[in-house]
Amino acid sequence: MILYLARRLLALAGVLLAIAAVTFLIFYVLPSDPAAAACGKTCSPERIADVRAYLGLDLPLWRQFADFLTGIFTGRTLGTGQYAVRCDFPCLGYSYENSLPVWDLLMDRLPVSASLALGAAALWLVLGLGAGVTAALRKDTATDKALMVGAVAAASLPVYFTSVMLIYGVIRIAGLLPYPTYTPFGSDPLGWASNLLLPWTALALLYAAMYARQSRGSMIEAMAEPYIRTARAKGMPERTVVVKHGLRSGMTPILTIFGMDLGGLLAGAVITESIFGLPGIGRLFYGALVSSDQPVVLGVTLLAAFFIVVANLAVDLLYAVVDPRVRY
Repeated sequence: MILYLARRLLALAGVLLAIAAVTFLIFYVLPSDPAAAACGKTCSPERIADVRAYLGLDLPLWRQFADFLTGIFTGRTLGTGQYAVRCDFPCLGYSYENSLPVWDLLMDRLPVSASLALGAAALWLVLGLGAGVTAALRKDTATDKALMVGAVAAASLPVYFTSVMLIYGVIRIAGLLPYPTYTPFGSDPLGWASNLLLPWTALALLYAAMYARQSRGSMIEAMAEPYIRTARAKGMPERTVVVKHGLRSGMTPILTIFGMDLGGLLAGAVITESIFGLPGIGRLFYGALVSSDQPVVLGVTLLAAFFIVVANLAVDLLYAVVDPRVRY
């Protein structure tokens, strides 16, 4: 296990390095001039040249990338002399829009995106797995057909349509909930949950539909295995057969897609956060794209890559917990 973890961590570091290199090249080799974007529209050519030197953009590309990587692990100093600014570890640069450290911006928005992603994930797992397992155990019955028709219908609705309909129906017409504004969990847990209930629902409906279809197929396949017949022949209770043997075996593909979905959502749900006005990483990313704030876009991209590769590593380790056969 230790050797396996060491290999996976080395692979993880390699993937992150490759993503950082590709993303860096995309944003710093494009025709747009980062120095002009950082300086503003009214800057003279001389001022843009000064900004380029201050940001180190006049250095060779390999040196810029090396300084960027070094800054992530040890911090770095931008500029020289009396105008030098120290960017502490982990340094992802400064936003062109408001001159704030990119890392601070990400950490300020991360609790919002994490709250949205984790709450929605819990909801879609309960709904999706519940519907999928129920449909599998009642295969080809009216219950199975009704659940799968509902899943297909929910999966066909774009998240922006569902979000708008929830806002209009629950807030505007029924007045059951206030318009979402993020409240920290520590200051008001009830307010935190009530403000995120509609965004959770909008995301959960889409994902639960996909998980219901996937879990149904996995459970039907698992319940047809010989060891299920053996467990029943031993006189085990049906609940034990379904949960301990069938569901555990059918969870492997669910874990795979769950790791990817959760990892991606932790880095921000752009559409959902924008519609509900939540100040998360997705909304930060959208604003950075609109204003060509390249350091922020680069930082969000690297953070998203980190969450996804770590989620994949966690899923691989959970395989051995869910299905002991994987250990061999």
